Amino acid sequence: MKKDMTLKKDNISEIYLAKLEKKVKLSEYTSGISAGFPSPADDYIDRELDLNEYLIDHPASTFFVRVIGDSMINAGMKSGDLIIVDRALEATHNKIVLAIIEGEFTVKRYVKRGKKIFLVPENENYDEIEIKENMDFQVWGVVTTVIHKMK
Repeated sequence: MKKDMTLKKDNISEIYLAKLEKKVKLSEYTSGISAGFPSPADDYIDRELDLNEYLIDHPASTFFVRVIGDSMINAGMKSGDLIIVDRALEATHNKIVLAIIEGEFTVKRYVKRGKKIFLVPENENYDEIEIKENMDFQVWGVVTTVIHKMK
């Protein structure tokens, strides 16, 4: 990841470009891994997995964003997490999007009710935002993945 710019707006702190020149192949267990007791039958590796290929469908239109704040906590996004955003995907009802409202970035759920559009947080402590006709509003992309470290 190459840091493209640093932002201090709403709930976005950094945006990174998706650099795919370097391939990192990791081992993948295709039979799945039990979260309970280990199975001796699963002690083999079937093939290699490139996370770029697995997580990024449209490399030219994909970037990473570091999230700050807790407005999307109930959607699995914690402060400090990286999200993968794809600009090639269309913002449709109930998708989580990266948007700009009046010059500020935000990550929210895109909700259509009739002809109205709302950006809805995933935390009851925050209000939804109704997008009015006179607002400066643009969807920058659809969130496809959340990456956070286990602590």
